Amino acid sequence: MKILVIRFGDFSQVLLTTPVIRILKTSLNAKVFYLTNNANAELLAENPYLNQIFDLTHSIAILKKENFDVVIDLQGNLKSRRITFILNKKRFSIKKERFKYWLFANFKLNRLSKEHIVQRFLDVIKPLNVEEDNLGLDFFIPERDEVEKSWLPETHQNGYAAVCIGGKYSTRRLPKNRLIELCDRINKPIVLVGNKNDSETAVEIEAFFKQGTIDEEKEIEELNKKAVIFNACGKFNFNQLASLLKNANWVFTHDNEMMHVAAALKKQIYSIWGNTVPEFGKYPYRTQFTIFENTKLSCRPCSKEGFSKCPKGHFKCMNDVTFDFYLPD
Repeated sequence: MKILVIRFGDFSQVLLTTPVIRILKTSLNAKVFYLTNNANAELLAENPYLNQIFDLTHSIAILKKENFDVVIDLQGNLKSRRITFILNKKRFSIKKERFKYWLFANFKLNRLSKEHIVQRFLDVIKPLNVEEDNLGLDFFIPERDEVEKSWLPETHQNGYAAVCIGGKYSTRRLPKNRLIELCDRINKPIVLVGNKNDSETAVEIEAFFKQGTIDEEKEIEELNKKAVIFNACGKFNFNQLASLLKNANWVFTHDNEMMHVAAALKKQIYSIWGNTVPEFGKYPYRTQFTIFENTKLSCRPCSKEGFSKCPKGHFKCMNDVTFDFYLPD
């Protein structure tokens, strides 16, 4: 049996479909193919359960030539429906909950399914009589991208906390002063994880803990300033950042793709939520996690995705969130 799975979007959306890939392969012994965005194709390349990955540079004619038996549409939008229609094969599609997300964000009426989004993906393939394995997400790091201990400062070679400072939208990221507070609260060797877009913030956090190298806001002047920071932002590729998470003792992260990578790697996660909420069904899947969120706001969630700034102007979802945790020595 040849099966095509379709999912576009950012990599976190694709990562959440990896249990579907694995179960189709192991339960049905099927040949599994995947159609996604160009960037995602590279990050799926090491997945041993996939026979071939197609991206948007491949034509419909190439897809038709494969003569798939079944198409699994986990995207459920006009583009994916058009593709499945042209392929004209037996198909199973996700039922989107766009209107329910809109109701929740705009009127705070939660009519969403209580299931994790991964379970909703798995429900799509139930008619194929597959068996769920409860093994969680998959992310495979190529050997060439495994980060060696010797690449890190000596202060970090015997253990560290990874703090993932990035996020696509500002309302899903802690402000710099709160990130500094978080790092001070952790009080362990810390690796700052992020891409080039996070580099400026990471440099300023690193400078703050070098005692007096920059001026900061009054409310954080009295912190212990004992955190030992290694700034990895913009210095490693995506797989190498994943390797840094794999080797971390603890992972602190916003609601972003690195949270799901950490979940795939079965890390202990401290998950920080701003304008989005775990009730959207995309909290860490099948791993140990703690959620930090401000549940006392009537304006939250304000969006399924996010904004460049707080629509209310106060940003209390991140400014007032409490970091309540204990890390053993």
